[in-house]
Formats: sequence, C-alpha cells, structure tokens
Amino acid sequence: MTSELQNLSVVSFESRRSAEMAKLIEKRGGTSIQAPSMQEIPLGDQHAAIEFGALLLKGEIDSIILLTGVGARMFIDAMSLAHPRSEIIAALEKCDLLCRGPKPVALLKEFSLIPFLTAPEPNTWRELLEEITSTDYPIRHKRVALWEYGRSNPELLDALEDQALAVHKIPIYAWSLPDDTTELQSAILQITRGEVDIALFTSGQQIDHAMEVANQINCLEPFKQQLATRVLVASIGPITTEALERAGVAADLHPTRPKMGHLVSTLASSGRSLLRAKREANPQPTK
Repeated sequence: MTSELQNLSVVSFESRRSAEMAKLIEKRGGTSIQAPSMQEIPLGDQHAAIEFGALLLKGEIDSIILLTGVGARMFIDAMSLAHPRSEIIAALEKCDLLCRGPKPVALLKEFSLIPFLTAPEPNTWRELLEEITSTDYPIRHKRVALWEYGRSNPELLDALEDQALAVHKIPIYAWSLPDDTTELQSAILQITRGEVDIALFTSGQQIDHAMEVANQINCLEPFKQQLATRVLVASIGPITTEALERAGVAADLHPTRPKMGHLVSTLASSGRSLLRAKREANPQPTK
C-alpha cells in the first residue's frame, strides 16, 4: 500500500490500546513510537459506589448517565462488593440508561441491558446533554446519577443540576501515570529534539500527563514549542482538542469520526501535506 505515513515518525500516547494503534500506524507505513501515558486505577475507597448501590436497590434512582464502558464496568463491580450482582443488574434494568457513546452500550449488552438513549457522534457530553434535553425525556422530574470517570466535568454537572430534579455525582476511578514512564519520557525527549513528525492524542488526560512528565524532566517549554511549530498534532475528537487548547497546544487535525482507525486514515490522507505546511509556516532559525 502506498502510504502518506511512509518515513514519518508517529508518537502515540495511547495506553490500553497501544498495540492496536501501533498496528494501524505501521500498516500505513509510519514508524510507530509508543508512549503509554496513563493507567486506570479504581478509587481506593468505594463507599460512594456502595452507598449508591443501596439507593439503586431501593428504587430511588430514575436515570443513570454512563460516560465510558470501562467506568461502567468498574462501577458495577464496585457496587457488587456489597450488593448481589443479580440484584444490581435487575435494578439497573428499571432505570433509564443514558449512554454517551457505543462503549457503554456494548458494556450494557453484556448484561442484557438496553440503553434508553445514546448520544450521536462525536459522542461528547454535549451531544448527550442535547439528546436528553431536546427530546421528550422529562429530565426535570428525574433523579439522575452521573457515573464520573477520571476527571470531573463541572460543565456537565452544572447543566444537569439546572435541569434535573436531583443529581447524584459518583466517582469510580481515576487516571494515573503508568508505574513505568520510561517510554513516555523517551518519546517526549524525541519530540523535544525534533526527531518526531506527528503526535497522536486520543484523550484529554494524555496531554495532561505528557505535560506533567515533560515538566518533571525539565523540558516542558521546548516540548510545547515543538508541538506548536514542528510536530503535527492530531486529536481524535472535540473533547481531546479542548484539552489540548487548555494546555496551550492547537490541534492541527482531527477525523470526521472520533475513532482510532479514522484518525490514522485521516493522517494517511492529509498528514504529510499538513505537516509540510506547518513547518513552512514555522521555519527553523538559521544557525
């Protein structure tokens, strides 16, 4: 296959699907540099999930917002520490399950649960909120639970509190740096030295962790400078793009659909020309 990624070095900050991303890049002819940037860790104290399980079993929850499949699985597992799983599933079946995207839908399917609604692409919380509030769904009369993941989303929480009868915010897991950040540090240094052409980000937390580690190894400013001028920054979708902007980095490219395959395909079709244009607009100073 003739590839637009031929002879281009591509850093991916993906962790859980690192091997899959590497294959996609290499299939298109690119040189894949894997820099796992995060790991999912359950919160040490699961009292919030267990207390929520008690409310759920009493029938005191009308609707549940599921943001991720991994988070939903962890939440069910956490509630099952103190309550019979069969009873948890039966209680969930009586609730309106509101899914941000296909991953929580797939998780529900494992338990023979059917979502009440699913947000359309690009599957951000904004599409989910619009789907809830623009239909005939009577959210103002609902007791809504928000299963949070990683970082909290105050904008979504505020919007729900303005709309719903009651909102229960329950965190279930957080993101941390990998136990071993050797590969992440190496990739950041390669970017800083000008040895990388493209950087791929598939979640907002990845950019936060990359910036954190860059700061730890004393190269934050040159790292950001390279991303701003010499490295093509590819974002998987709007939420990741917003996180990049908060970190002071502009996304140069994102696919029409927020999927890894679409991201790499978009890179293959237009990445080289975009990279060339970016570097021409930011010439290196002559020595």
